[in-house]
Amino acid sequence: MAAQPLIAPSILSADFARLGQQIAEAEQAGADWIHIDVMDGHFVPPISMGQVVVAACRKVTELPLDVHLMVENPDALLQSFAESGADHIHIHVEASPNIENSLRAIQKLGCKAGVALNPATPASAIQSVLHIADVVLAMTVNPGYAGQGFVREVLPKISELRAAIAKAGSQALIEIDGGVDADTLPAALEAGGQVFVAASAVYKHPQGIAAGMQALRSASLQAIKP
Repeated sequence: MAAQPLIAPSILSADFARLGQQIAEAEQAGADWIHIDVMDGHFVPPISMGQVVVAACRKVTELPLDVHLMVENPDALLQSFAESGADHIHIHVEASPNIENSLRAIQKLGCKAGVALNPATPASAIQSVLHIADVVLAMTVNPGYAGQGFVREVLPKISELRAAIAKAGSQALIEIDGGVDADTLPAALEAGGQVFVAASAVYKHPQGIAAGMQALRSASLQAIKP
């Protein structure tokens, strides 16, 4: 398990005219990972970014690049994203015909392998690969657009995943993605989350990126106080 909650700002809400600067600001404010949401307009409605953006991010930070593929046929893209600089690659169980083979392919490329599941997908859908996955990414919004509200009905599933991971003897981290802010993070942490993806809460914070990061860090540290 993570020694303390990890925060992974998602550049989905960043100002792309100043992307390098905004990544640097998040890093200086204590970001642990940089999260990159890749959407193809098929698996989810929007089209967001691809390998070129991952490569650009790689040039401006040494933080782990946490690449979330919300795409159809993810297996065809694994090598190109690894070569672009991804450190972690998440694929959706809903999009992979053989999730075990996909996760092993990611690891063979030298990346951490993450299995993602949508809010409506039960924890049992990934039970068979908990011993393989490095990260389990639980969506707490329906994947697609930034700024959606946190789906609290997913909290029991996070607890179920935490228990299943422990039972499997796995070291997989639970990553929470969607609607995470200073108000929702504590409940997700209590349920078993360890890594928290935040887009709008960091890059759209009224007082700026550093303030957004500080609000999340303070909420996480307050939540784990004995």
